[in-house]
Amino acid sequence: MSIEQRLERIEQLTLLAAKDALTMDDAAAYTGLSKSYLYRLVCKKQIPYYKSAGGKQTYFKKSELCDWLLKHRVSTTEEAQESAAAYCVSKPRNGKKGGAK
Repeated sequence: MSIEQRLERIEQLTLLAAKDALTMDDAAAYTGLSKSYLYRLVCKKQIPYYKSAGGKQTYFKKSELCDWLLKHRVSTTEEAQESAAAYCVSKPRNGKKGGAK
C-alpha cells in the first residue's frame, strides 16, 4: 500500500469518526461489510436504518450500527462450562434416569 493510499485511508477513517449519521458507503467502510450485504439487510429490515425525506438515501446511526454488530456475542469455552455447571447445580434431579425402573 502506497503512502498516498494510506493517507487517503486515514482521511476516510478520520471523517467516519467525526460523523454520527453514515451513508451506505460510510456504513460499508465502518462495518467492513459489502454494500450489497447491507442493502440485503435493509430490505429484510434486519438492521436499524433511516431513509431520507424522499426515500432515496439510506442512513445509519453509527452507535446503532455498533450495537447491531456486537449484538450476537459468542461465549467463551470457559463461560459455557461455567453456565453448564451452574445449570446442573440449580436443576433438581428427580432420581430417574432414562428408562431405568
